[in-house]
Amino acid sequence: MTMKTINGIPQMGFGTWKRKDSEAYDTVIAALEAGYRHIDTAQAYDNETEVGNAISDSGFTPADIFVTTKVWIDNYGPASFRPSVEESLARLRVDKLDLLLLHWPGRSDGPAFENYIGELAAVYDDGLTRRIGVSNFNTTLLAEAARLLGDRKISTNQVECHVFNQNRVVADYCREHDIALTAYSPLAQGTVSGNPILKEVADAHETGEGVIALAFLMAEGHVVIPTSSRPERVKSNLDAASIRLSGEEVMRIRELDARMRLIDPEWAPEWD
Repeated sequence: MTMKTINGIPQMGFGTWKRKDSEAYDTVIAALEAGYRHIDTAQAYDNETEVGNAISDSGFTPADIFVTTKVWIDNYGPASFRPSVEESLARLRVDKLDLLLLHWPGRSDGPAFENYIGELAAVYDDGLTRRIGVSNFNTTLLAEAARLLGDRKISTNQVECHVFNQNRVVADYCREHDIALTAYSPLAQGTVSGNPILKEVADAHETGEGVIALAFLMAEGHVVIPTSSRPERVKSNLDAASIRLSGEEVMRIRELDARMRLIDPEWAPEWD
């Protein structure tokens, strides 16, 4: 199966949040065997070594796999930003990242916004990553980051996005400015299961609610990075890439939006 890309990013990837130690290794192996070619990790996930080892042991070359990682906010200072990226490269066993993101807007008592945006620009200019982006940015922060980055493209903004929190203000902004929206927690941490509207649509397509929830986000033009510890679910989630929802089905699922936010730490920005 040839996966569609958005800003060069394969539209479906495998997320590794909460996957630690041998589970991280085993699930990435399962994902690559199932057909995923986009793996998403982060410094804060504490699994870059296992992800790198799995990719290396899979038999694929680095050119075969699209690898995303994220700089943690504790590493935004000038003394630690670039060294942390170099450590990520070493752990992932790659010479260059496909996509490097800022994991969150920095804390109010941390390095200045323009300084860590400048650090991101510098590692991009120096060739440590092919693409750069952000995560958990609201539209105000996106606009300011774009201004500071100049002609360097923000490839994506990775945010919580699922049928119960469709993040439409951010989604519309990203669409208008050619920024891919990458949906994390796209299955709403399992809460999509049993939803009657999703089940009705799923039955019509002879699949499960989770697959429909992912197919909906892909129909909306988003990148999705589902995760699972179960090999059969890792594989079945890929089915979403071949589901074609009708316009009526998309409209029905849009009505499920309840602005239900699952991830909201104390350092989060003011959400749109």
